[in-house]
Amino acid sequence: MRTVEAIIDEKGIIHLAEPIKVSAIRRALVTILDEEPVIHPNETALPSEEALAEDWSQSEEDAVWAHLQQEQ
Repeated sequence: MRTVEAIIDEKGIIHLAEPIKVSAIRRALVTILDEEPVIHPNETALPSEEALAEDWSQSEEDAVWAHLQQEQ
Protein backbone atom coordinates (compact mmCIF):
# COMPACT_ATOMS: atom_id res chain seq x y z
CA MET A 1 0.00 0.00 0.00
CA ARG A 2 1.33 3.47 -0.81
CA THR A 3 0.09 7.04 -0.87
CA VAL A 4 0.42 9.30 -3.90
CA GLU A 5 -0.35 13.02 -3.77
CA ALA A 6 -2.95 14.29 -6.23
CA ILE A 7 -4.95 17.41 -6.99
CA ILE A 8 -8.62 17.33 -7.91
CA ASP A 9 -9.49 20.12 -10.34
CA GLU A 10 -12.71 22.11 -10.50
CA LYS A 11 -14.23 19.50 -12.85
CA GLY A 12 -13.52 16.69 -10.39
CA ILE A 13 -10.68 15.20 -12.43
CA ILE A 14 -7.88 13.69 -10.34
CA HIS A 15 -4.33 14.63 -11.38
CA LEU A 16 -1.59 12.54 -9.77
CA ALA A 17 1.53 14.46 -8.72
CA GLU A 18 3.71 11.66 -10.08
CA PRO A 19 3.17 8.80 -12.51
CA ILE A 20 2.58 5.38 -11.00
CA LYS A 21 2.98 1.88 -12.42
CA VAL A 22 1.02 -1.11 -11.24
CA SER A 23 1.38 -4.69 -12.41
CA ALA A 24 -2.35 -5.43 -12.44
CA ILE A 25 -5.72 -3.78 -11.93
CA ARG A 26 -5.83 -2.38 -8.40
CA ARG A 27 -8.33 -0.65 -6.16
CA ALA A 28 -7.62 2.79 -4.73
CA LEU A 29 -9.01 4.95 -1.96
CA VAL A 30 -9.26 8.72 -2.41
CA THR A 31 -9.22 10.96 0.65
CA ILE A 32 -10.45 14.52 0.11
CA LEU A 33 -8.53 17.00 2.27
CA ASP A 34 -10.14 20.23 3.48
CA GLU A 35 -7.23 22.40 2.37
CA GLU A 36 -5.96 24.11 -0.75
CA PRO A 37 -3.15 22.38 -2.64
CA VAL A 38 0.34 23.69 -1.93
CA ILE A 39 2.05 24.84 -5.10
CA HIS A 40 5.81 25.02 -4.64
CA PRO A 41 7.42 27.90 -6.54
CA ASN A 42 10.10 25.70 -8.12
CA GLU A 43 7.70 22.92 -9.05
CA THR A 44 7.62 23.87 -12.74
CA ALA A 45 11.42 23.88 -12.93
CA LEU A 46 11.84 20.30 -11.69
CA PRO A 47 11.26 18.54 -15.05
CA SER A 48 14.11 20.51 -16.66
CA GLU A 49 16.53 19.98 -13.76
CA GLU A 50 18.07 16.81 -15.21
CA ALA A 51 18.60 18.31 -18.68
CA LEU A 52 20.13 21.47 -17.24
CA ALA A 53 22.42 19.47 -14.95
CA GLU A 54 23.72 17.63 -18.01
CA ASP A 55 24.54 20.94 -19.73
CA TRP A 56 26.04 22.52 -16.62
CA SER A 57 28.26 19.51 -15.86
CA GLN A 58 30.48 20.03 -18.88
CA SER A 59 34.08 21.23 -18.67
CA GLU A 60 33.27 24.15 -21.01
CA GLU A 61 30.78 25.46 -18.47
CA ASP A 62 33.35 25.17 -15.68
CA ALA A 63 35.79 27.27 -17.72
CA VAL A 64 33.20 30.01 -18.37
CA TRP A 65 32.37 30.38 -14.68
CA ALA A 66 35.87 29.81 -13.28
CA HIS A 67 36.45 33.54 -12.67
CA LEU A 68 33.64 33.48 -10.11
CA GLN A 69 35.19 30.71 -8.03
CA GLN A 70 36.67 31.85 -4.75
CA GLU A 71 40.24 30.85 -4.08
CA GLN A 72 40.66 28.82 -0.94
